[in-house]
Amino acid sequence: MAIKSDNSTINRLEQLLNLDVSPYTDKIIAEYIWIGGSGIDVRSKSRTIPRPVEHPSELPKWNYDGSSTGQAPGEDSEVILYPQAIFKDPFRGGNNILVICDAYTPQGEPIPTNKRHKAAEIFSNPKVQAEVPWYGIEQEYTLLQTNVKWPLGWPTGGYPGPQGPYYCGAGADKSFGRDISDAHYKACLYAGINISGTNGEVMPGQWEYQVGPSVGIEAGDHIWASRYILERITEQAGVVLSLDPKPIEGDWNGAGCHTNYSTKSMREDGGFEVIKKAILNLSLRHVDHISAYGEGNERRLTGKHETASIDTFSWGVANRGCSIRVGRDTEKNGKGYLEDRRPASNMDPYVVTGLLAETTLLWEPTLEAEALAAQKLALKV
Repeated sequence: MAIKSDNSTINRLEQLLNLDVSPYTDKIIAEYIWIGGSGIDVRSKSRTIPRPVEHPSELPKWNYDGSSTGQAPGEDSEVILYPQAIFKDPFRGGNNILVICDAYTPQGEPIPTNKRHKAAEIFSNPKVQAEVPWYGIEQEYTLLQTNVKWPLGWPTGGYPGPQGPYYCGAGADKSFGRDISDAHYKACLYAGINISGTNGEVMPGQWEYQVGPSVGIEAGDHIWASRYILERITEQAGVVLSLDPKPIEGDWNGAGCHTNYSTKSMREDGGFEVIKKAILNLSLRHVDHISAYGEGNERRLTGKHETASIDTFSWGVANRGCSIRVGRDTEKNGKGYLEDRRPASNMDPYVVTGLLAETTLLWEPTLEAEALAAQKLALKV
């Protein structure tokens, strides 16, 4: 009796997984992706589509059991998926696609965890559209060992050497998870995600990638698609992905999602004055922004480890300990962008990008509040 090895079984599976079916059928597989009940978990399921498509409008709406994701009661559990953005599928290849969806009731109302709907309304406002808002989002994440939920590369139940050599480091004693970061980088490029870079972070086992510049609602679509791809890659690697803003307590950096932002007026001559006015508005809505910038962010925004205190709004040029940082080049050139350093790694990009546009382009403070804020922040506007 012939006994097949485990490797033989794996090879046969890989042969099937890598099958190119395009010579035999026009049908493709669409992976419908949505955000689950926690507001941070990604869910997905697959559907056969008769032929390749180029636009979400060519795809049918679908539904799922919302009672199994914490988004609907059992007695009325149907939630409807609306396709919104398409990306090439790096896992199945060919004409197969990933589909970012948002979720609605059967009556067409957005469910509470559908944050894309409000963001799309903000970005469709003529005032916002005229300013062509750009976003560059720096997504930090931590890789954890599967069984012990302890950072990758750390001794089980113990600690590595102090921070210092790990940021952008190389070597078996400094870099843990580079293959995952590189696989994710290439998969995002294949998918059509506007990923612009990646690097090892300050805490060992922690990484960052950047997406952008992206315009308007596209920024949120691309971040969610990139997070889904990262979840799938870590699943294959047998590693746990964490977006917790402070995965390890103590003298270790947390994980953020710094959001770089500019408008057409900020990018033109005299834009630094527009940036200062935006900073004034952001200072006056600090509490609103903090409440929407991610769960557990108070454990990260302590005023230490390159963060500002969660209770105090601050800004500065080239100061990574501020709420809002302005780059040296922006100050020198008199135009450019600002960096909001407050969002946590688990923030919802639809919420953060929409709120930045709303606060800086649509919301108008009273003259008295503006004058008091300008005096407090030493801003001359």
